[in-house]
Amino acid sequence: MSLKNQVSNTLTLECETGNYHTFCPISCVAWLYQKIEDSFFLVVGTKTCGYFLQNALGVMIFAEPRYAMAELEEGDISAQLNDYEELKRLCLQIKKDRNPSVIVWIGTCTTEIIKMDLEGMAPRLEIEIDIPIVVARANGLDYAFTQGEDTVLAAMAHRCPEYKNIQEPIVNNDQGIQGLLSFLPLKNNSYREPEINIGTQPSLVLFGSVPSSVASQLSLELKKQSIHVSGWLPSQRYTELPPLGEGIYVCGVNPFLSRTATTLMRRRKCKLIGAPFPIGPDGTRAWIEKICSVFGVKPQGLEEREQQIWDGLKDYLALVRGKSVFFMGDNLLEISLARFLIRCGMVVYEIGIPYMDKRYQAAELALLQQTCLDMGVPIPRIVEKPDNYNQVQRMRELQPDLAITGMAHANPLEARGISTKWSVEFTFAQIHGFTNARDILELVTRPLRRNLSLEELGWTGLVKKQKLNV
Repeated sequence: MSLKNQVSNTLTLECETGNYHTFCPISCVAWLYQKIEDSFFLVVGTKTCGYFLQNALGVMIFAEPRYAMAELEEGDISAQLNDYEELKRLCLQIKKDRNPSVIVWIGTCTTEIIKMDLEGMAPRLEIEIDIPIVVARANGLDYAFTQGEDTVLAAMAHRCPEYKNIQEPIVNNDQGIQGLLSFLPLKNNSYREPEINIGTQPSLVLFGSVPSSVASQLSLELKKQSIHVSGWLPSQRYTELPPLGEGIYVCGVNPFLSRTATTLMRRRKCKLIGAPFPIGPDGTRAWIEKICSVFGVKPQGLEEREQQIWDGLKDYLALVRGKSVFFMGDNLLEISLARFLIRCGMVVYEIGIPYMDKRYQAAELALLQQTCLDMGVPIPRIVEKPDNYNQVQRMRELQPDLAITGMAHANPLEARGISTKWSVEFTFAQIHGFTNARDILELVTRPLRRNLSLEELGWTGLVKKQKLNV
């Protein structure tokens, strides 16, 4: 039976035996050192790790970025040198030059293989140099691309201060934002005050590293619903990490933070809000609605807000409607992106994903299933740890209009007539919230618009006539 004819109306999760064909997780340093402004990241690895960071991050040494390599040489690997003394020397130099509020050690594949006890050395050294040292194992043996951030945030969750429950007045949830707006002067210069219920105001902490502008947008959207965001993990400064503990509600903004979510629940006793992720206008609305339902707030104006965004995307929707896409799997954003593109009218043949935590992504999977039912399209197959050879064979038959893939496979697929988009671009782009939906479609449609431009010029290209032949 043809793969195109294999229609499924139920959610099917498969698992193959492929390796992690993804970008290296130590690349999380690229965005985390910029997000946490008073931090310094020290990657403990070999020359290969250094070459990767130098090429992937593209930052020259004279720019003085707040990260560095602790390069392991033969003497370190053969245990002829004292690891503790070497790391102490480097950290003292970092303290002298930069004086950060925290130093984050990033473990790599090599530190795993030689069993370097970073967690054992960090507490001793932390006392000696009087700077907190956070250890995160972001090695490519155990983790996929974006899970590097997950390990860092899970380690930082242990460093957040303990939450102290304080009684605060809260606005009547039934009134929501209207209750706040009713605090207006009357003709006689008196004021009409909103109804206040005295009780414990639930504190909400959002976790996931997003640019400050995006964090402000998401916080503002919740503020419109009378929900105050008490903090973010990570915060812009290590010294401003949010208090955590019993009574704190936490909600993720990225689908690859399952380890952080588990740490927040089990270690810090927080209450996790299981919501879809705020990617695309449909996901952002569902994310806000879920938080509102937990806090007992009636959402105001979300349907109109979402429709306004969709109206502004009509030029892009005309380009993608009816086009097919195949996700090979790289950054763990695949489920959320596929759900949004299905809502845009695209056909998703397959969603490859390196790792799937079905509990953490349960709400996102449910929204994907509902979206497919609403759009009247079959639910795509979801393949965890996909085998790339098998995927290429499936693409050979399906011939999708677009493949969203890692950089390693982009050129070979282009050479065989499949238009591609690097998945790493979605990781570094601003894709969260209502207003950034346009940026997602800008990335998705770029290869499609390029093909249209070439056709208008009369260039069909011999490569585009080839069939995928591997």
